[in-house]
Amino acid sequence: MGAEPKLSHTAALILRAISAGYIYGFSVMEMTGLPSGTVYPAMRRLERDGLIQSKWEAETIATSEQRPPRKYYKVTRAGKATLEASLKRYPLLEKLIPQTEAERV
Repeated sequence: MGAEPKLSHTAALILRAISAGYIYGFSVMEMTGLPSGTVYPAMRRLERDGLIQSKWEAETIATSEQRPPRKYYKVTRAGKATLEASLKRYPLLEKLIPQTEAERV
């Protein structure tokens, strides 16, 4: 199999945020400090490359909370491998976005 894809610092930061539990666009923006014009195109590329996958929440949940539906993201197996390689390339990512309890399980 080929080498792991090398991510830009921005893409690696977004992938790390999603793996740490920031699973929808606005929460990724809040965690990383990146603008929507950076986050959403990067997430589309990560999804296109098979590193994350998305799923829209049920309309009834969004309606009951009086907000638009959210698109939730999760890291794929390939995304986890790529993230591990990226953490070696960008060691400060672990300090910027610490591991969550959910990741340790």
